[in-house]
Amino acid sequence: MTQIAVVPGSFDPVTLGHLDVIRRAAQIFEQVHVLVVHNPDKKPAMFEAGERVRLIRASLEELGEVGDVRVGEWTAGLLVDYCRSVGATVLVKGVRSGEDVAYETPMAIMNRHLADVETVFLLPDAGRSHVSSSLIRQVSSLGGDVTPYVPRVVAAALAAR
Repeated sequence: MTQIAVVPGSFDPVTLGHLDVIRRAAQIFEQVHVLVVHNPDKKPAMFEAGERVRLIRASLEELGEVGDVRVGEWTAGLLVDYCRSVGATVLVKGVRSGEDVAYETPMAIMNRHLADVETVFLLPDAGRSHVSSSLIRQVSSLGGDVTPYVPRVVAAALAAR
């Protein structure tokens, strides 16, 4: 039986930190679904969901071989419903700080309760622990250089904005 994990996120935009978590998840699990999800608590998206999917796919190609990784979007319903539909039993979340853990813990407990889906937290590379998509959007919108933190395809998409 293939062990399937889901890496959900808004990925607006995808960063090298996200890609590091995806790459490491692909080393642990046989199949990884990277899922662009809608987060109602976040401001309106810079990139539409379909564009984020395209940027993630292009970024993974830029990275090279990372294993059996599939990229899609989920905009309605519970995340555990998607997990059930693909046979995933694990969610993988990158956490940068204690604040991230505090935010993710209640959801992890609820997902286990609702569908027996476990959550695995992966810590980022130390050099990327301060980077978030919202920080990348802010720095980029003010003309700052974000190329050390995002794939080339994302840097180009941000520059085009």
